Amino acid sequence: MISSTRRVLVLSPLAWALAPLLAPLAHAASPIEVGGVTFVPTQQLQQSTLLLNGAGVRYKAVFKVYAAGLYLEKPAHTQAEVNALPGRKRLVVQMLREIDSTELGKLFSRGMEDNMDKAAFSKIVPGVLRMGQIFSDHKKLQVGDQFMVDWIPGTGTLITVRGQQQGDAFKEPEFFNALLGIWLGPQPADWKLKDGLLGKTA
Repeated sequence: MISSTRRVLVLSPLAWALAPLLAPLAHAASPIEVGGVTFVPTQQLQQSTLLLNGAGVRYKAVFKVYAAGLYLEKPAHTQAEVNALPGRKRLVVQMLREIDSTELGKLFSRGMEDNMDKAAFSKIVPGVLRMGQIFSDHKKLQVGDQFMVDWIPGTGTLITVRGQQQGDAFKEPEFFNALLGIWLGPQPADWKLKDGLLGKTA
């Protein structure tokens, strides 16, 4: 008969082996609700299960503009950690008020430029212009409309608006990180949203 103490000693190596696998699941054990939008704990992107890293609301003055959730294969708490992750990634944005899509595209372009040096930004200008055109083509985004930005290694960055993929992937490997820089960079669109996406707030 194995004593309870002996059982602990026998099971400990297994527990230690499983700990790294169970930690991400514990990180995303429950959904997050922000601005009246619920972000589910996991999302499937091709063959990968992505975990909700964090979520938050973009404010303009006192107005809620949109809610956003960041999904990663592993938890990350800084921009550098997010950028360094090699796997698939997804940003989900849901509108909380109507907004002119052309203006939103311009704001995103400016946000990318504000968080990069000029040399790096010049390399992705074609992608930035194409992204601006994607949003401009939609005229307006209504309350409840959702768009997603996916990073898929070997494919590139895919933008989906209202469930429809918007053309081919952006091939530039720097484009996705530059786009995330709008929210995670040194001059983010909203500091509280940055903290939320990085899992630093409840």
